[in-house]
Amino acid sequence: MFEQVVEKFSGIFKKLRSKGKLSEQDVDTILKELRMVLLESDVHFRVVKDLVGRVRERAVGREVLESVTPGEMVIKTFWEEIRRILGGEARSLNTAGALPVLHLLVGLQGSGKTTTAAKLAVWLKKRGISPLLVSTDTRRPAAKEQLAILAHNSGVSFYDDSSCLTPLSMVRASISAARAKSVDAVVVDTAGRLHVEKDLLAELRELMGEMTFQERLLVLDATTGQEAVKVAETFRDWVDPTGLVLTKIDTDARGGAVLSIVAQTGWPVKLVGMGEKLEQLEVFHPERMASRILGMGDTLTLIEKIERAMDEDERKKVQKRVDKKELDLADFLEELRRIKNLGSFDELMGMLPGNVKVNVSQLDGEKSLKRVEAIIQSMTPQERNQPGVINASRKRRISSGSGTSVQEVNKLLKQFEDFRKLWKQMQRGAKTSPFRRQGFLGMGGF
Repeated sequence: MFEQVVEKFSGIFKKLRSKGKLSEQDVDTILKELRMVLLESDVHFRVVKDLVGRVRERAVGREVLESVTPGEMVIKTFWEEIRRILGGEARSLNTAGALPVLHLLVGLQGSGKTTTAAKLAVWLKKRGISPLLVSTDTRRPAAKEQLAILAHNSGVSFYDDSSCLTPLSMVRASISAARAKSVDAVVVDTAGRLHVEKDLLAELRELMGEMTFQERLLVLDATTGQEAVKVAETFRDWVDPTGLVLTKIDTDARGGAVLSIVAQTGWPVKLVGMGEKLEQLEVFHPERMASRILGMGDTLTLIEKIERAMDEDERKKVQKRVDKKELDLADFLEELRRIKNLGSFDELMGMLPGNVKVNVSQLDGEKSLKRVEAIIQSMTPQERNQPGVINASRKRRISSGSGTSVQEVNKLLKQFEDFRKLWKQMQRGAKTSPFRRQGFLGMGGF
């Protein structure tokens, strides 16, 4: 989502780092460029004005201008202010209270609300909280069917009662069912419309007046930009959300909308949808999102994804590779397969710092990963362990066996050597890191 804005920020930061000293005029010039990038990225002009004003106030102070590394200090200041706008720190979902705990999801049709309800149920289940899904859309049978299918696919309980003709009666019946089944939480998916209508708001007002929801989450599509802010304002008086869930964060839309949504609503973002799979709902970390926006990567989230994806046997295998003095093509193939299991290639690239992304992105995405896998599988065990023995005749045999060209084999071998050099650098950095044992070619060493 932040690819374009990251690229522009990287260019500005490169100029900043090249300056030994910064004058007040230098700061103003840099902030003017940053202002343009933010506006082009769909950040509301009031948010931009406020952000740039605070950064300038801090940047022209003695702490920055007289710093040994003034460029880095400006970048750090900018990161801190973006983090502050995004909420400062992660806000946990409220799961305490009398059982069953009620979570209400509201939002417009097409925002990803129903899918998010199923994702939230999966998220709760992974944390040892048994959930029950229920839809209060009594007018649209397809909405219930969609949620029922998602519940079945994820192994989560779903409740429906055709005798319930109103959202309130459906929620009351679901609570009774949850208590009978000793369920911990009820996730309520409400009706959605293409735009806010009085009957929709009346239903929500009735629910809010009769029921106590520990969480009232407004689901917003991050790709809609400023329109999402208008939707949020409409729901403010009727629902008074306790937090936001932003969907489609993984798309290629302009990333500035996230800043605008959080800054203008004042509500904390509690969860974000990072993909289409039901497991791809994550806690929102302002500091990590600020790092991703500024091109600093999000290696902590990457490490967490790796930890969740590995069992104990895999950890031992990774440990052996981390401790090896040399990386061979067999190790490289194993790590490529791990990448495929972790998620989309583009999503993982978004979590890497800019300098590392340049090296890793030479793999050219998902299709190239399949070609690389085919080439390595066409090699003999000796060739995988000792790539140096691969001569011209071996390359012709490998290319023929993998359905690729000799040029592609040469390209892979060159990329592998570059990657091995990068791996050695990371290994040296990992020796003093608490994340040294996390695998992924030592990426925890950043």
